[in-house]
Amino acid sequence: MAEFKIGRLDGQPPRIRNVPIAITPEGFWCCPSQAALQKTAKSPNQQGRPRGGASPAPSKASSVQRAPTISSEKRAQSTPTRSRTNSDEKICPPADAIAAPDPPKVAPALAHEKRPKQHKISVGFGQLNSSDLKVVLYGKEGVAVKMIAHKNILAEHSTFFADRISRQSPVSCIEVPDCEDVEIYVETVGLMYCKDVKQRLIRQNVPRVLRILKVAESLGFRTCIMSCLDYLEAVPWVGDEEENVVSSIRQLHDEDHRADPLLKRVTSDVLTNPPNDTLAHIIDLVLKSSEDRGRREMKSLVLKLFKENNNISTSNGSSADSSCVTTLYSCFQNCLDSLLALFRQATEAEVLAEQSSDDKEQMFRKISLEADNLLWLAEILSDRHAADELTVIWASQAELAELHPKIPVMHRHLVSCVSARLLVAVGKGEALPSKETRRRLLDVWLQPLMDDYRWLQHGCRWFDRTVVEDGVGQTILTLPLEDQQAVLLAWLGRFLKAGDGCPNLQRAFEVWWRRTFVRPYAEQPGSSSGRH
Repeated sequence: MAEFKIGRLDGQPPRIRNVPIAITPEGFWCCPSQAALQKTAKSPNQQGRPRGGASPAPSKASSVQRAPTISSEKRAQSTPTRSRTNSDEKICPPADAIAAPDPPKVAPALAHEKRPKQHKISVGFGQLNSSDLKVVLYGKEGVAVKMIAHKNILAEHSTFFADRISRQSPVSCIEVPDCEDVEIYVETVGLMYCKDVKQRLIRQNVPRVLRILKVAESLGFRTCIMSCLDYLEAVPWVGDEEENVVSSIRQLHDEDHRADPLLKRVTSDVLTNPPNDTLAHIIDLVLKSSEDRGRREMKSLVLKLFKENNNISTSNGSSADSSCVTTLYSCFQNCLDSLLALFRQATEAEVLAEQSSDDKEQMFRKISLEADNLLWLAEILSDRHAADELTVIWASQAELAELHPKIPVMHRHLVSCVSARLLVAVGKGEALPSKETRRRLLDVWLQPLMDDYRWLQHGCRWFDRTVVEDGVGQTILTLPLEDQQAVLLAWLGRFLKAGDGCPNLQRAFEVWWRRTFVRPYAEQPGSSSGRH
């Protein structure tokens, strides 16, 4: 049995709030939630007929200052039934003065004042007529709950209660001040009366079991701790539950070895299963796939996962991240070697003459797949700001660029996408190659990019014209002024002939113009414009 009272500033007797509570199949009461207990903060002028077992709250003054007081239950119940509101029930004086004693009855002088009705709740365990221990919990918001229990049950299951009972023997009451979670504390004590704690936990959810686990550890309730760990190890975790579970488990004091099976869900033995080997295997599977949908979706997923941990990996600069970059470069070189071999094969007249149309189609499909692989790897490395060496490798592919115009544009255009992505990386500062590498990258791959530009705008899903043009222009502007002039004048001749079939680099052209024709004069002594 348990009651809680809320003190009043005017010195009047405290009100006792009655909240409906459920009965579990094991035959004990479940304490109401904290939210239900705190409904006592309503004003008395809102009192009315109770609805659904809920009653109005005390006066506004009582919500400012609350003092818990405990009174005894009117009668013991051997078989609990669902509690109902009973505002006319009388309260007997407490057998043990646990908190402040019940206030005296109303003096005749105050009889004219409207007295608040008294209500109560009860929490009991097992056969209440054989109980020999009271446990009083002092929670938040002035709530006090009294539990009627049995010494032998609590001492058998809880090292906390066993210690308190042995130190205070004979003892009839144990007080627990500053109880953080009254509701779960009561439920955890109730689990000591259950024959199968795990079966009881099946009805709960992960957040509630974590709360029970925390209380069970504070009580030294080992059977409950093990049942909670078994539950958490078997149940799926959704959303933020994983972080909460792992955090809670790692805070256990003396049960770490028991939590090992549970933590294996999120940790592995890196010595026997190096993460980099697994990563290399995943990348290899994706690169070798020829099924369009699975290949496309897994590339998108892996790319997204790489982007999610970019900040962590690059900031830590760990050896694992360096190993990952090495793996990506190795895969890129393998794909590049394969693509170059396919280009050579596709441009040899003797080989083409001997092949059937199906063989040619298969060869061109392989070219498209390898070019798509290169684009995917370039995207990953650029996002990780690890494409410096990649620009060097790509700028040195003069043979590949020379063979490029001999391949049908519908099969070769993804190669130009790789060039565009690396030029965007340089233009955004994601890669910082040397001046010579930047110039060579433009010399080798800008012309093939312009040849395929019209197709890229209409036949490539990912292609963003604005981003590419800005990246190419910014890359050009990182060169010395003489190199800027050479590249932009070559572009201008192409743009005047092709129009929309050529990258629009007018913004870069304007910057170069000002640097060449305006800035030198603006910086001369006596210039008033100071224009940059």
